Amino acid sequence: MILLDDNFASIVTGVEEGRLIFDNLKKSIAYTLTSNIPEISPFLLFILADVPLPLGTVTILCIDLGTDMVPAISMAYEQAESDIMKRQPRNPFTDKLVNERLISMAYGQIGMIQASAGFFVYTVILCENGFWPTRLLGLRRAWDSQAVNDLEDSYGQEWTYSDRKILEYTCHTAFFVSIVVVQWADLIICKTRKNSVFQQGMKNHFMNFGLCFETALAAFLSYTQEWTRA
Repeated sequence: MILLDDNFASIVTGVEEGRLIFDNLKKSIAYTLTSNIPEISPFLLFILADVPLPLGTVTILCIDLGTDMVPAISMAYEQAESDIMKRQPRNPFTDKLVNERLISMAYGQIGMIQASAGFFVYTVILCENGFWPTRLLGLRRAWDSQAVNDLEDSYGQEWTYSDRKILEYTCHTAFFVSIVVVQWADLIICKTRKNSVFQQGMKNHFMNFGLCFETALAAFLSYTQEWTRA
């Protein structure tokens, strides 16, 4: 630490600023990592269970390079928590920027909840259109074949290739929107490390703008036909 004046109280200010930067970086990383699970799990199910693709590649790019960008950056403007100077100095060997606790929280808990939300809406849409989960297993080859225009669902209704793709794009959009919705909650979860969100408040106007921005962008992408078919 380099003091630019002869006031030793600046040491306290410098330590507080350093802790704030560390906290906000940790929060931003935790928020960004969480959406990896609901993004990769559809492709794992697509490969392992041979089901129609739940989430498209372009929609993943829309999340990573679109809806998640502003909220993740807004973490840098988060104010310090009230107990930031009451904490013990962090252990440099265990309390790293990315540690086992952060990974387990982002991937093992919140990420799994987000993936469950995506698969829930995916299953509901297909069930409402006649495809029960048991019918989806091993269906990928016939589903993606342009030569098959008489694919039967669980009720014996026949589906053409174009009709199946419209239904698939609907699933992509629903999965995408579900991730955006659960990322709202994730942003508020990652907003504080120790304090309650009611103690911290929603005074970060950049974060509030980020919530509105990702909602508006998700609505725009969902209702623009060219994107929903990507």
